[in-house]
Amino acid sequence: MSDTRLSLSAPDRRARRNVTVLVMAQAFLGAQMPMIFTIGGLAGQSLASNACWATLPISMIVLGSMLTATPISAVMQRFGRRTGFFIGAAGGASGAAIGAAGLMLASFPLFLLGSLLTGIYMSAQGFYRFAAADTASDSFRPKAISYVLAGGLASAIIGPQLVKVTAQSMVVPFLGTYLVVIAINLIGALLFLFIDIPPPPAPDVDAPKGRSRLELLRTPRIAVAIICALVSYALMNLMMTSAPLAVVGCGFATENAADVVTGHVLAMFVPSFFTGHLVARFGAERIVALGLTILAAAGGVGLAGVALENFFVALILLGLGWNFGFIGATAMLADAHAPEERGRVQGMNDLLVFGGVTVASLASGGLMNCSGGSPQEGWAAVNLAMIPFLALAGGALIWLALRPREA
Repeated sequence: MSDTRLSLSAPDRRARRNVTVLVMAQAFLGAQMPMIFTIGGLAGQSLASNACWATLPISMIVLGSMLTATPISAVMQRFGRRTGFFIGAAGGASGAAIGAAGLMLASFPLFLLGSLLTGIYMSAQGFYRFAAADTASDSFRPKAISYVLAGGLASAIIGPQLVKVTAQSMVVPFLGTYLVVIAINLIGALLFLFIDIPPPPAPDVDAPKGRSRLELLRTPRIAVAIICALVSYALMNLMMTSAPLAVVGCGFATENAADVVTGHVLAMFVPSFFTGHLVARFGAERIVALGLTILAAAGGVGLAGVALENFFVALILLGLGWNFGFIGATAMLADAHAPEERGRVQGMNDLLVFGGVTVASLASGGLMNCSGGSPQEGWAAVNLAMIPFLALAGGALIWLALRPREA
């Protein structure tokens, strides 16, 4: 009996160690994302010749993440998670360095190139949640995913506070922030020396190859999981990217925008301490449905007014909705494929999700700055744009629920 218990608990001992490392990486390395998302649009607005392109730096980050999702997934499949995470940190440091050069030279194209390379880190960070599931048992898997995303709680506090200290710390606005991001990547990469996730074994010649990408996309549960993850992430990005521009445009200070982002990112990650338990108890589909409902409420609050309190409540609801929608969709996806299909599914998922997020971030600046005569009208356009996509994801989830459960 003791041998049986040992064999059952050993995988989760390794999984818990890996989760600890990944939580620390999410907290420390992940701080760069709220930093960059807080000031990226403001820096772009100061460099771009047309205000409609203010959020293009954020779009380039997401585009870089989309373009590198499949290659990084392939690298991890062949060489292991550690190699992929080192590549991500190197991309984050390089992107911040080039972005800093773009600020010093007042070069918008150079700043965009740095943003594109920053997307390499964002792509690698997206695999933290999958890495948490690699060595976990079936019962621990949704909790492991949830705990790793909960590491963003610390990044939600660290990142915006660093923005307050560094944004105007040098003659060139925002330059200090990008220099700190370089240091975060160089130091944080050392965490991955302690991760213990072996590379997947090379498949035997006669081993099952798994389904093709087209066959995987035709699997209803996988298709709906990807749609819900895409909509949850894209709408979160659409609203969050334009929020600092809206806050400042409506007469509030950059520090107010940083505080709003802090509330938003806290709401993104605080629920992760129990989201995994909710998924395990109620099922991933119900948690995704709850997330979509909360995202709709965020848009409603955003439309209700542009007082600072509206921004705080809307962005907090946005974070909560993303958490339930995205973690639930990730759990759906993790249970819908075979081990030999892991790299193919995860790379395809992130390619499609970040493709949608790229479109959302591109649209965000245009809606915010060029769809009306005032920041208030632009912010309203951003919130109204959420409606059709929420309808798409909700309809897909209902369609899946009405289908017979697959074996």
